[in-house]
Amino acid sequence: MGARPETAKKILLHWMDATIGLVGLIFAIYTMAAGIEGSIPLAQAVAAVVLMVPYIVLLPIVLREAYEYQRKPTGKLLASAFLAVVLFLLMPHEGAIGNVWLDAVTLWLALAALYFRLWTTLWLAVTVVVVAAAYVVQVTDRYWPAVLLAMASSAAAEIAAMLVWRWLWWVIRDANRGREARARLAVAEERLRFARDLHDLLGHSLSVITLKSELAAKLATKDAARAANEMAEVRTLAGESLFEVQQAVHGYQALDLDEELAGVRAALEAAGTRCLIEARTDDLSPAARTLLAWAVREGGTNILKHSTATRCAIRIDAGVLEMVNDGVAQAPAEAGSGLRGLSERLVAAGGSFSAQPTPGGEFLLRAAVPA
Repeated sequence: MGARPETAKKILLHWMDATIGLVGLIFAIYTMAAGIEGSIPLAQAVAAVVLMVPYIVLLPIVLREAYEYQRKPTGKLLASAFLAVVLFLLMPHEGAIGNVWLDAVTLWLALAALYFRLWTTLWLAVTVVVVAAAYVVQVTDRYWPAVLLAMASSAAAEIAAMLVWRWLWWVIRDANRGREARARLAVAEERLRFARDLHDLLGHSLSVITLKSELAAKLATKDAARAANEMAEVRTLAGESLFEVQQAVHGYQALDLDEELAGVRAALEAAGTRCLIEARTDDLSPAARTLLAWAVREGGTNILKHSTATRCAIRIDAGVLEMVNDGVAQAPAEAGSGLRGLSERLVAAGGSFSAQPTPGGEFLLRAAVPA
């Protein structure tokens, strides 16, 4: 879940939507039962149920507006407060239905807590609970401490649950942002390293080439032989620089298979995907190890970016890599550029490549290279 915050957010929000809907259903059942039994006028019960519908619909909207960040109170929050007060005043406050309808106010307090700071929420809750309890005691013969304790306990539990749910989402979101930031930082550091290597390789050579070229241009009309020598040295330096750049790029592209396996395992497990590795690589040539390292990297990247996997198994034996994960049920409409490039590289080296769902509902990436 930590690796996919939007999914976690949807789960938490739908969970709270279901809770609010369940509370609304309980309200409706108790209200209509009271109206049918004659405890309250049937017209009053129908009015309460009718008003309850916009109230229950409005609460999830108010919840979503403050779920990502703590926002200032809005008109929707005030409208839901108005509906909560009207519903609270409409219903009787004796017996079982009275205990149920106390939650109409405490439920609103739980959502209001998402919009106010802690101390403001505390003072608001104390004020609302005391006023509501005083009203109930005034219009009924219920025992004051019992009413106050019931409302205070309900308000405290609901506010705490709502704040904990949102805090949980913030933790999931921030953890995912931290993982993405670390990935971006790793890419940036690798680019800086490569740029630094190229600068070290070419900086001196290009400076000398520039100076010798300028000198040759000045000598061209005065001493042609010396100018020719200078240009010959320029050509030699240029050739050496080109060779050094090619070696640097080759070293940059020559990935280490063991390091890639360890890196992919660490990345997947940090994302919440259990990774099992079984690799027999001792008999592979350096070229084969490099090709499989690229396949492991690309496969791991695709799992992180495009799947919802909870389990990944990586197996290497006799030059054949198989990466199986349980996060993709259907093949993509078109392979991405990374998979296409990997396929071309493997085929060019005499190997083979495939990436597709299995009959068992998993996704299999298979790469074979000449051992």
